[in-house]
Formats: sequence, structure tokens, C-alpha cells
Amino acid sequence: MKTIEHWIDGKASAASSTRTAPVFNPATGAQQAEVLLAAKSDVDTAVDAARRAFENWSQASLSQRAKVLFAFRELVNANVDQLAGLITDEHGKVLSDAAGEVQRGLEVVEFACGIPHLLKGDYSDQVSTNIDTFSFREPLGVVAGITPFNFPVMVPMWMHPVAIACGNTFLLKPSERDPSASMLVAELWQRAGLPDGVFNVVNGDKDAVDAILDSPDVAAVSFVGSTPIARYIHQRASATGKRVQALGGAKNHAIVLPDADLDFASDHLVAAAFGSAGERCMAISAAVAVGAAGDAVVDAVTAKAAAVKVGSGRDAGNEMGPVVTQAARERIVGLIGSGERQGARVTVDGRGLVVSGFEDGFFVGPTVLDQVTTDMDVYREEIFGPVLSVLRADTVDDAIALVNANPYGNGTAIFTSSGDAARRFQRGVKVGMIGINVPVPVPMAYYSFGGWKDSLFGDKHVHGPEGISFYTRAKVVTARWPERHHAAEASYHFPTAT
Repeated sequence: MKTIEHWIDGKASAASSTRTAPVFNPATGAQQAEVLLAAKSDVDTAVDAARRAFENWSQASLSQRAKVLFAFRELVNANVDQLAGLITDEHGKVLSDAAGEVQRGLEVVEFACGIPHLLKGDYSDQVSTNIDTFSFREPLGVVAGITPFNFPVMVPMWMHPVAIACGNTFLLKPSERDPSASMLVAELWQRAGLPDGVFNVVNGDKDAVDAILDSPDVAAVSFVGSTPIARYIHQRASATGKRVQALGGAKNHAIVLPDADLDFASDHLVAAAFGSAGERCMAISAAVAVGAAGDAVVDAVTAKAAAVKVGSGRDAGNEMGPVVTQAARERIVGLIGSGERQGARVTVDGRGLVVSGFEDGFFVGPTVLDQVTTDMDVYREEIFGPVLSVLRADTVDDAIALVNANPYGNGTAIFTSSGDAARRFQRGVKVGMIGINVPVPVPMAYYSFGGWKDSLFGDKHVHGPEGISFYTRAKVVTARWPERHHAAEASYHFPTAT
């Protein structure tokens, strides 16, 4: 049985703890590896390596940092297929989706390659007689990322390229369900010339997370995961004085108006709901059909959901793979049943799906529920599976009110040919990321990613300009260089410009 270790101070490292967790192939249902679960002492060792590496890396020139980042970008690009294969074998998503994940991560690396420009400060000449003021930003120190199973390459790359470019050192705690990609990324950083100790990987569960949150030498924590855990991480890490950005769960809605191109909208609804088996924080899990669009929307997505090709992610002909674990499968199936019992109409049922040759895989087929209401469990809970709930609303304003009443505020979309309706929607919804005829509105890397309400704890989104701000802090310098015979007289009153 393959054992996946940690990566500390530039090399693979065994744990002081003997605890392990199984790593499955979701398509076959078979265990393919075990991953070491870190004890507090393992986390402390990694933090100490990062702390020592910070002394030199924080003083590295912007040119040196950019050179490493450009080399890392080229290595990731050259290893897209290998990274995608690791993702597919441990997460289950199809290879094309896995390769797309790596590409979106690469976009953040490319953004971070511009660090000499991104860290430019401000300068004001002669703010007072013979006095100039300027500002610049410095790195924080050791920073950590705690990341989810659904994007084992992309989500960490929202964090570590930006943090490292800013001069910090980084500790990654990836999901123990699919840890292999993070180990390859660590090797690629080393091959790119990153000094040992600047990027470290510690695999583990809650014990490792708590050790990170409690460590006095960790200055900031970035997290993506469920809302209850995001709230916990924000509270515990903030209590120890850390900066925190904790991205939580989602219940993303797509409003479909009667004037929308129904064929276009239904194509994109099905792709957004069932891509990656719905295991995306930006997946559309609730479609709100407005007025006369209702039955037509249900008929269109029902036909297209039933035609989705489901099977092993390694088969290029498939469009959707399994969910990540048997426990996830059971939870999703249970919520579909709950929706049916509470009055929803199941128009496509994925509960009984069996894939030939992969009978033990963790498969749930695309599922569509009609006549869903906001009090049903299948609507209130974040399913994180291939289930699309269809709700009804009389008007676009009613649909906006429905979206705003939901406690989550991650992403939302509208399908319409009306510019007036789109503008009312984009200004009216209380959600962080909005799509207009775009169902999965993930911003490009030079913008920042993040939601509102229970989808974000902390005041900074990830990557983009807010990522630079999160991983640095400002210094403002006011300077005078007086000549001896023109030395200004000291004053005891509060300094003012003269």
C-alpha cells in the first residue's frame, strides 16, 4: 500500500504520528493509498522550517521571486496531464475537468508573476517643507492554507503563489481525501528554485488544523470549505491574533426568465449543476424559473440531465464521474429521498445508477427535483452533489428576494435577454459573484474570488488584488534629510504640514 507522507523543509517527511487515513479511487471504490495524519509535533516542525526560511525569503529581491514564479509556471504547465491524472484518481472528476482546474490555478501563478508591479508603493514629494512620504508593503511571515478536496490543485493555488510572491513562507494542509497532487506541486516548487522551507505540506485532519490555528508562529490562515468549519476557523484563528480569510459553503441560484434563450440556458444549467458531480462551491444547485418559464425549464433540464454520460473520470467519453467517498454518496442519496418525501417531484433520479465495470464506485447520477420549496432539506442544505432543485417565482423581483433570503451569498446567475432585468439583478442580489448568462461566474485571477454572508468569514477575498493585501501589511515612511545649517526647530505640538 502506497503511503503519502508530508513535505517539510524541501523533502518528503514521515510523521511522528502513526495515524493514517485511507485514500480511495472513487470510480472503483477501492483503497489505493494511505496518507499520514500529522500530530501537533509534525505541524510544529513544518512551521519552524517555514519560520527559518522566512528570514531569507522575505529579503529576496522582487526579481528573484519573479524568476522562481516564472519557472514554477512553466513546470506546472508541463505537468498538467500528470496533475490532472492524480486529481481524477483521488477525486473522481473527469480528466478534462481536472485539467481545467489546473489551468485556472495557473492563471493565479501568472498573476503572481507580476509581483514587481503588484507591490509597487506610493510616493508623495514635498508633503511638507523638505519632507517626503512614501509607502510599501511587507510580508507577514509564516502563512497557512487549509484547503478542500474538491479542487486539490486550484484552490491551494489561489493562495500559495500569491503568498510566496509577497515574500511569505507557506504551510499547506490539503484534504486528506486527495493529497497526492499537493506533493507533486511541492516537488515542482523545489525544481523551480524555491528555497527549502518556503513551501511545506502537512497532511492531516482536525488535529493538524487545530495545531495550525493555535501556533503563535503562524501569522495568517486561508481556508475554503463548509460554512460551519469556516466559522470555527475564523473564530479560533482570530482569537490567537491571526489574519483570517475563511470561505464557506454555498447555495448558488440561477434565475431563468421567460425571455431567456431556453436551449442555451438549459445547456449551461445542466453543465453547471452536474460538472464535477456538483462538488463545486460555484455549482448551480437551485434554478429559479420565473413565471411562464417554469415548465419549459424543467422539461429542458430533465431531458439534458438524463443524457449526461457518467462513468470513470479516466474515460474521455464521460462528462461526469463519481462523488468523492461512499459517505458523500449516502448523504446525497439521503437528501434526494428527503426532498421526495417532503413534496418535490423527482424528474431525473440518479440514486440507482450503476456503472458497468465500476459497480463498487461512488456514483450518483444527475438528479432533477421540481416543485422544490425553500423549507425543504434539499434546498436548505448544501448538497455538494449532482442534484438540481427547481423552484418557481412569479417575477424577477420575487426571484431576487428568494436569493437574498438564503443565508449563503457565494455566486448567482441570471439567464435573460433583458438588459433592464440583468441590471436590476446585479444591483439587487446580495451575493459576491454574479453571472449574466454565465452560470459559474468565477472571476479571472486578476480579480478576487469570494462571497458574502455565510459564504465568507473575514474581510478579504482570495487571489487578485485582495490576495496581495491579505498577505502583506503596509508601512508608511515620512522622511526629512535636513542640511546642518538648515535644521528645523523641534516642536512639542502635533506635527502639521507647513
